Amino acid sequence: MARYKDYDYGQMKMIPVSFERQILPGSFEYSLAWLVDHELDLAELDARYCNDDGGRPAYDPRVLLKIVLLAYSKGVTSSRRIERLCRENIVFMALGADLQPDHSTIADFISRSPETIGGLFTQIVMTCDQLGLIGKEMFAIDGCKLPSNASKQWSGTHEELDKKRRKIDRAVRRMLQRHREEDTAATEPDIHAREQAQIKKLRAASRKIKTFLDTEPERRGVSGAVVKGNLTDNESAKMKTSHGVIQGYTGVAAVDDRHQVVVYAEAFGQGQEHGLIQPMLEGIRSTYASAPANSRKTLKRAKLTADAGYHNRETLEYLERERVDAYIADTGFRARDPRFKDHKAAPERNKRQDQHRFTQEDFHIDLNQQTCRCPAGKAMWLKAQRARIGHHLFMQFQAYEHDCANCRLRVRCLRDEHQSTPRQVNVMLDITPARKDGVIERMKRKIDSARGRHIYSQRLGTVEPVFGHLTDAIGIRRFSLRTKRKVDGQWKWMMMLHNILKIHRYGWQWA
Repeated sequence: MARYKDYDYGQMKMIPVSFERQILPGSFEYSLAWLVDHELDLAELDARYCNDDGGRPAYDPRVLLKIVLLAYSKGVTSSRRIERLCRENIVFMALGADLQPDHSTIADFISRSPETIGGLFTQIVMTCDQLGLIGKEMFAIDGCKLPSNASKQWSGTHEELDKKRRKIDRAVRRMLQRHREEDTAATEPDIHAREQAQIKKLRAASRKIKTFLDTEPERRGVSGAVVKGNLTDNESAKMKTSHGVIQGYTGVAAVDDRHQVVVYAEAFGQGQEHGLIQPMLEGIRSTYASAPANSRKTLKRAKLTADAGYHNRETLEYLERERVDAYIADTGFRARDPRFKDHKAAPERNKRQDQHRFTQEDFHIDLNQQTCRCPAGKAMWLKAQRARIGHHLFMQFQAYEHDCANCRLRVRCLRDEHQSTPRQVNVMLDITPARKDGVIERMKRKIDSARGRHIYSQRLGTVEPVFGHLTDAIGIRRFSLRTKRKVDGQWKWMMMLHNILKIHRYGWQWA
C-alpha cells in the first residue's frame, strides 16, 4: 500500500514579510521605485489634491504610479485585475506598501491624468538622455494599430447609421403588429416577455443612433472625404490591419536607434498615416524644449526614417522647409531595388479581375519603329507619340475597331467583352521635367542611393522591436479607454514603461 507524507489543512503558519526586502536590488521593481522616488518630479500630480484642511486622506500618487507601471509591465491593464494583484501578489503588496487601492481609484488615476503623464513621459526621456541611452543620430517613426474600447458594429457614416436606425424601427413595428394580432390567441408568457425585452433593447438602440446623428457632425478624414464615425467613441477609427478590421487608434512612436528609446509618442484616431510626420516632429521638439541648448537642435542633426505610409507631397515639402534630413520610402521603393529584382510578385488580390487577361508584355511593341501588334497579330495604329497623363509621358497605340469587334481573343484582351471601344496600350516613356525636379523625385533619388538604402535599412530594426516588445513580450494588445485624449495618455503610459525597462536593462546601475 502506498505511503504519503502527512498533511493537515487545519494547521497555521505565520510568515513574516518585510515589504522593503521584497524589492530586491537589480529587479525591475527596484528600478521603478528608485525612479519614482528619486528622479521624477511629481508636483503636477500633487497639485491635483486639495484636501489639506479637510476631507479623506488620498492615496499617494507615487504609490499609484508604481502599481500601475508594474501592472502594465505584466501586461495587465484592467483596473479590477490590478486591484486583485494588490491584494494577492506579494510584490504588488510590497511596492504599494499594502495600501490596496480599489479599482475605481486606479481607473480614475489612469484616465484622469493624460496631460500629467505626458510630462512624466518627457522626464523619463530626459533621464534616458542623461544616461546616454539616446544617440540622437537617427529617429524612426512608425505606428501600431490597436483596438480600443468601442465596437466596430456601431460604426458608419451618418447615411449608413440613419439607414440602420430605420431598419431597427421597422423591426420594432413588425414585432408590435404581431403582438396585436396575437392578443386574442394564447401566447406563452416566456416568449412574450422575451419579445418585450427585445423591443425595449431595439428602441434604446434607435434612440442612441438618433441622439448621435442629432449631436455629432459628419466626420471627415485628412483629405476632407466623409469617413465613418462611431457611436461609442467617435474619435476612434475603423481601420484595416493584418489581423482584420478593427475599431481603434494608431499609436505612433518616434524611436531612437541606439537603444530603441521612444523620444515621443502620440495616439491618433485614424488608420491612414498621411500627415502624421508633422505632429510627431513637433512632439519631439516639445520633448527637448526644456533640454540644454545643444540638445534643442536634435532634429537639425539627426536623420529621420519612415515607411511608405507617411509618404506624400505635403509631408516631403514640410520636411524640406524644416531642413530635416529625412528618408521616407514610397510604394515603388522595393520594386526599384536591384536586390529584389528576382523577388516573386505578390498574387493579384482583385479576384474579380480575369487572371488570364493580356498585359502589356503580351503586345509586340517597337518604340524605335513606333509600331505595335496585338496578341492576335493585328497591327495597332499610333494614337499619340508623347501623351501626357499626370506627370508621365506615354506613347499610345490603339487597335482598329473592326479588328477588335471580330477578334476571338477579345474576352482576354478587353476589360469587358461587351465594350464598344477597342483596346488601347500606353507605354510609359518618361517623367515630365516638372516632376523630375519635384520633391517626390528628389526623395526617390535620395533614398535610392547607396547611402539612402543603408540608412533606411536601419528603420526596421529600430522601431518594429518597440511594438513587438509591447504586444508580444509584455502582452498589451488593446486600449482600454475611450476618446483620443485618454487613449493618448494610455499610449504614453505604455511607451513610458518601455523606456523605464530600457533604463532598467542598460542604465539601472546608476540607482
